[in-house]
Amino acid sequence: MFQRLQLQVLIKMATTSQVITCKGVVCWGGGEAVRLEEIEVDPPKSTEIRVKMLCSSICHTDIKRIRGSPVVKYPLAVGHEGVGVVESVGEEVKNLKEGDMVIPTFIGECKQCEICISGKSNLCMTNPLMLNGLMRDNTSRLSCKGKRLHHIFSCATWSEYMVVDANYAFKVDPSIDLAHASFISCGFSTGYGAAWKEAKVESGSSVAVFGLGAVGLGAISGAKMMGATKIIGIDKNDMKREKGEIFGMTHFINPSDSDMPPSELVKELSDGRMGVDYSFECTGISHLIIESLQATKVGTGKTIVIGAPTEPIEPFGFASILKGKTLKGSIFGGLKANSDLSIIADKCHKREFPLEELYTHEVQLADINQAFELLKQPNCVKVVIKI
Repeated sequence: MFQRLQLQVLIKMATTSQVITCKGVVCWGGGEAVRLEEIEVDPPKSTEIRVKMLCSSICHTDIKRIRGSPVVKYPLAVGHEGVGVVESVGEEVKNLKEGDMVIPTFIGECKQCEICISGKSNLCMTNPLMLNGLMRDNTSRLSCKGKRLHHIFSCATWSEYMVVDANYAFKVDPSIDLAHASFISCGFSTGYGAAWKEAKVESGSSVAVFGLGAVGLGAISGAKMMGATKIIGIDKNDMKREKGEIFGMTHFINPSDSDMPPSELVKELSDGRMGVDYSFECTGISHLIIESLQATKVGTGKTIVIGAPTEPIEPFGFASILKGKTLKGSIFGGLKANSDLSIIADKCHKREFPLEELYTHEVQLADINQAFELLKQPNCVKVVIKI
């Protein structure tokens, strides 16, 4: 019996120390269609884990990277939202083990660096936002056809297996809904955190949310949780009205129905046309950043920019800033990768959010290109990728 157990352990060690050949989605150049390829996934190094992916989802950041915005290195292994099971761990990893359910995060949280201790930002200095498409040692664990693959942020989730540094992975309850876990790994949590942690929306305040995708619906949910009494959603898609109301929206604006700028339409719904207390720009469309700023109150209005723009920011009148308004950027909604995400994960597990409303379409990994067509459908919020 003991020898049989020893043999099983040796077999396991032999497997986890080897390169895994599996299927993964690769983009070979900016604007090119993605392809499902055979990729090689190296074993994890000392501080890393290799994860068998179970489920992923599509974020608009993935689409922007595929199109080459901003600067992207190719070939690119795509995807950054998802959930999976730890297949193997590096020898220095202490907080995770084989069999743990994890979601990737863009940033880590060391709780010891100057920023973590200050509580003023979630951008940890020890585990920073990774933008070079490589692991922390500037190498890659992924390759295809003899070429090194880059990835988005800290990992590549549209693959059967991937490697991520353990400091950029968050353990979740294994009974959590897989699709919901994928949603909170980026989109929904980013919007929710922007209202909760970045803006710190006050009870009784008014809020405008530009763009009602998963991020915008997260911002609505966060604003509702914080006690906002007027939550205005702005989107050109009338089908988003129902979704917004389910998450807590009180008023809806379709800018296509009026010749007035969105900021003026928001002001029409505000007391005395003063504007709202808080505004969240969730699309990355540059002129809407300006509109979201102009929609806020003079002297106290605060605008949080969540969506990453794909084009240069248009010039805007400095009068808005000089009159005391605030324009602030946000990464991951200001959420700390462990302290805050653990609270969201617990709420998700208890089904305190109607995340099932985000789950509108699904595809198998082999049908990944179909997902981009589904995203064009007016009733599409999130496309889930079954792996």
